[in-house]
Amino acid sequence: MTIAFTFPGQGSQAVGMGKLLAEGSAEAKAVFAEVDAALSEPLSRLIWDGPLETLTLTENAQPALMTVSIAVFRLLQARGVDLARDVAFVAGHSLGEYSALTAAGALTLTDTAKLLRVRGKAMQAAVPVGEGAMAALLGIDAEGAAKAAAEGAAAAGPGMICQVANDNDPGQVVISGHKLAVEQAGEAAKALGAKRALMLNVSAPFHCALMQPAAAAMLSALASITIARPIVPVYANVTAGPVQDPAEISRLLVAQVTGTVRWRQSIAAMAAAGVTTFYEVGAGKVLSGMVKRIAASAEGKAMLTLDEIDVAAAGIVAARQIT
Repeated sequence: MTIAFTFPGQGSQAVGMGKLLAEGSAEAKAVFAEVDAALSEPLSRLIWDGPLETLTLTENAQPALMTVSIAVFRLLQARGVDLARDVAFVAGHSLGEYSALTAAGALTLTDTAKLLRVRGKAMQAAVPVGEGAMAALLGIDAEGAAKAAAEGAAAAGPGMICQVANDNDPGQVVISGHKLAVEQAGEAAKALGAKRALMLNVSAPFHCALMQPAAAAMLSALASITIARPIVPVYANVTAGPVQDPAEISRLLVAQVTGTVRWRQSIAAMAAAGVTTFYEVGAGKVLSGMVKRIAASAEGKAMLTLDEIDVAAAGIVAARQIT
């Protein structure tokens, strides 16, 4: 069994996530406490008690999801999982890439919390509310979605932007840009054979050229952060390939703000490199659900509860002993 760890992105947040972990273990409790200290506010209280509308704000959801992922990861470590020995690669969806880098030792937990707060605020502020939108195109591949996005931008008029934001799996692609362009692209996608174009309830058009002000903010923020070489390769969103060079990691994190999240290609590439089991570390089951649709020979497993973590850790350690 060759293993990769994946870390979820925005949309997987839920009030109460990670609370039982912190109540049941010192390791998880310490993660929440460190993030609270880094942000100089009780983010943990918001995570556990809500309200959901406030937790879902981009500036809160991003560090919150990372916190839960790292709490789960620290519990795996406490149960004997050794990233360098047991895991071939790590990867994260959008903000999850920061979680992956933290687990791999490239970023400190404190620095990651601060970076994600900057990232969330900058992404929210980049486009006035109501001007941008995102839509999930179902039943169409990335090539068809890109064509629909180009047609939508052209139909909306000069200067309108619509791009592929997330290439999630063979039947789900998310587009992002000016609201009118995204709406027009949805209609174009249906004409090209998409089963459905679903407008998403998001506060800003992420992962498109409209996020350039946020990319500039991250360039500045990352300039003051020390990035270490990760102990295992991290599959980057924008290249769908492994990276370990700190300077390249920084460059790709900036490019990620406006670039496409190439998740389908990332999972396919890791599977081609021998990964047979993808463990989703943190809240939700979105990423593990995508695995079979991308790599039929691989398996996706989610873990958030203490029982799920215990089972996963035991299986990972046992697989190491067999090999």
